[in-house]
Amino acid sequence: MCKIPLLVIVGPTASGKTALSVECALALNGEIVSADSMQIYKGMSVATAKPTEEEMRGVKHYLTDFLDLEQKYSVADFVCDAAKAIDEICKKNKFPILSGGTGLYIDSLVNNVKFTQADTDFELRQKLSEEFETLGADVMLEKLKMLDYDTAVKLHTSDKKRIIRAFEVFELTGKTMSQLVKESTAEPSLYEPCYIGINFRSRDKLYERINKRVDLMLVNGLVDEAERYYNLSEKTTASQAIGYKELKPYFDGEISLEQAVENLKKATRHYAKRQLTWFRRNSGINWFYPDDYKNFDDFTSEVTDFIKKVLNYG
Repeated sequence: MCKIPLLVIVGPTASGKTALSVECALALNGEIVSADSMQIYKGMSVATAKPTEEEMRGVKHYLTDFLDLEQKYSVADFVCDAAKAIDEICKKNKFPILSGGTGLYIDSLVNNVKFTQADTDFELRQKLSEEFETLGADVMLEKLKMLDYDTAVKLHTSDKKRIIRAFEVFELTGKTMSQLVKESTAEPSLYEPCYIGINFRSRDKLYERINKRVDLMLVNGLVDEAERYYNLSEKTTASQAIGYKELKPYFDGEISLEQAVENLKKATRHYAKRQLTWFRRNSGINWFYPDDYKNFDDFTSEVTDFIKKVLNYG
């Protein structure tokens, strides 16, 4: 089987994935498939740092701003939609580029994960949710480690939905989630990925970029955007977007705006750390560090030269 060459650009939030992926698309005559679990939703442009028309520079982006806030969207949905987008890009004789920070989306697509449709038992899910609230996230995650260590170590205590789903799947199938994943990756990948990772030698530099991004979001109207979605049901995935849930206590009159903003910066920094932890498990990623270069042009020039060499492009 002839595999499809695929450029995959990953990294933590605020690292510069959008700018680099656009530069690569222009250099490779490519188009970009977004792998961001929040940019899929309509609106929410400021909180999710959705690329503007100016930032896209005429490069077509797929899987952004297309889903209503109330709609559910699974990893399986993403794999299906992203595969269709890549197929469309290839039919236009353009180069497909997958770019984003949602590691589960990226790994599932590239590794050709076939999702077993375990039934949903709402009564069992409610029971597990009540247990989660009673015992707490730390205890539930420790319990999952005893049942399914490989799945548990990939999750954070904030991943309530995925922790509960792991228990639910085991109850319904008699198999752990990690066991099902191993079974689901028996077929070879459709893609020949070239991974590019963005990170910073200086953690302070990354955190400085994150803090500046949050400040810019405020200038661009984050508070007004978050207030519009203030009554968004907590059951929706969109309600968990970083930037909304941190501002909710401010809208409720519980804390000051300054404290809410500081909480948002802290939550975003923690999210970046979790992203890096996820991506570092992939030994195939070629890491580049923008703070090694004098300017962005030098950085992108070296990255695109490296990609062209790996891909035998041009």
